[in-house]
Amino acid sequence: MTFVLIPGAGCTPYHWHPLTAELRHRGHPVIEVDLPCDDPTAGLTDYVDAVVTAVARADHPPTAPAPRTEAVDTAEAGNHRVPGRGLTVVAHSLGGMTAPLVCERLPVELLVLVAGMIPRPGESMEQWWENTGYRSTEDEGVDTFFHDLPPDLATAARRELRDQSTGPWTEPSPLRAWPDVPTRAVIARDDLLFPADFLRRVTEDRLGFTPDETPGGHFPMLGHPTELADRLEAYQAEVTSPRSP
Repeated sequence: MTFVLIPGAGCTPYHWHPLTAELRHRGHPVIEVDLPCDDPTAGLTDYVDAVVTAVARADHPPTAPAPRTEAVDTAEAGNHRVPGRGLTVVAHSLGGMTAPLVCERLPVELLVLVAGMIPRPGESMEQWWENTGYRSTEDEGVDTFFHDLPPDLATAARRELRDQSTGPWTEPSPLRAWPDVPTRAVIARDDLLFPADFLRRVTEDRLGFTPDETPGGHFPMLGHPTELADRLEAYQAEVTSPRSP
């Protein structure tokens, strides 16, 4: 299956790059998505469009620079893929608001949330924080995002961050129900933004299962790409097994 990587708030494909390299080294196709996070006019539908377009362009790479276009039609994005290659969508943090909507547009065979937000139908990003009972534990002297990374990598990751627009913040999620797609969740043991106990409770409450844990902080794909790749491959093996639920 092809991995489709959806970034979190203010993030870019750079924030996946160690995991991307690891997955490709293991022979997996990877599609990196760049969301319009700094566009104040972009809403969740635009984020989903960006994912659909990235998949379509990966299936049909342009032979010459192409002008900016509207989102590619769902049928075009899905029907021309190499036969037998399904999609594993992996969403980080705020990307969890986009990921289940992508499942309504593309033939997703596995959905994985990495330190991901889990929306309820009709819930806005703004409401999510209150409805989940989130309480910030941030310390002004601590880098909440990258505290566990080597200094050079943390500096580069911080430099690659973009402004996250509040465009989709108050928009009710168009999600009607959680997609009928095998779903897995990974929480990070040393996450300072979404502490493990908090996100474990939210996952159990909203998805009905206990998430798996991986080492590291809020960006395990930067700090622990090998362990996360192992986990993703194990999930793929589970869902492709004849006895997979």
